[in-house]
Amino acid sequence: MVQGALGLASGALVGFSLGLVGGGGSILAVPLMVYVVGVPDAHVAIGTSAIAVAANAAVNLSNHARGGTVVWSCALMFAAAGIVGAFTGSIFGKMLDGQKLLALFALLMLVIAVLMLKTRSRIGLPDVKMNWTNMPAITGLGLATGTLSGFFGIGGGFLIVPALMLATGMSIMNAVSSSLVAVTAFGLTTAASYAWSGLISWGLAGLFIAGGVAGGLIGTRSARLLSARRGALNIVFAGVIILVALYMLARNLYGS
Repeated sequence: MVQGALGLASGALVGFSLGLVGGGGSILAVPLMVYVVGVPDAHVAIGTSAIAVAANAAVNLSNHARGGTVVWSCALMFAAAGIVGAFTGSIFGKMLDGQKLLALFALLMLVIAVLMLKTRSRIGLPDVKMNWTNMPAITGLGLATGTLSGFFGIGGGFLIVPALMLATGMSIMNAVSSSLVAVTAFGLTTAASYAWSGLISWGLAGLFIAGGVAGGLIGTRSARLLSARRGALNIVFAGVIILVALYMLARNLYGS
C-alpha cells in the first residue's frame, strides 16, 4: 500500500511537470522510481517510466491542443525523425550500466539548463510553421534528440523543447505544447524496446499514469499563466532541471 501511494504521488508530480514545461517526465520519473518508490533495477525504472510518461504526455497533449498552442506541422515531422533515433538509442542504452546511465543523464540536464537560462528573454516568432527552410533543422534535431531520448530512456521533453525553439524560432509556450507529440512518440518507442526485454513493471506504470492525469491538468493551467510573463517559464524550466540533476549526481556520487 505504501509503495502504491508513493507511485500515485510520484505520478502526479510527473504529470504536473509534463503539463507545465513539456518535459521532466522521465527525468523525474526515473529517480522517483529508484529513490522514492524503491525500484531496485535502474533499467526497470527506465522502462516503466517510458510507458508511464508516454501515456501522461498524450493526456497533456490533448490539454494543450485545446488551447491551440500546438504547432502540428513542426511537431509531427520532429517526432517522425526522432522515432528512428529513439529505437536505435534504446538498444545501446540497455548495454550501459544503469547507474552510469543516470549520471550521464544528469550531466546532460545541466548543459540544457544553462542553455535555457541564456535564452530566457527571447520572445519567439509568432505563427511558426514547417517550411523548406526549417525542415532540415527540424529533421536533424529530431533524429539527434530521439537518439539521446532512447539512449537515456527518457521521454525527452527537456531536450525537445530547446531543440524545437532552435530549429524553428517558436516561443517556449508553443515549444512546450508541441514537444508533447514527440515525448509521446519517443516514450512509446523506448517502452516497446524495454517491454520486449521484460524490463517494465506494468502495475507501477498504471499507478504513475493515474496520478499523472490529475497533475497534468494543474501543470497545463500553470504553464499558460507563466507564459504571459517574459522569461518566467524558461526560468522555471531550467530550475527544475538543475535541482533534479544535482540530486541525481549526489546520489550517484555518495550512494543511496
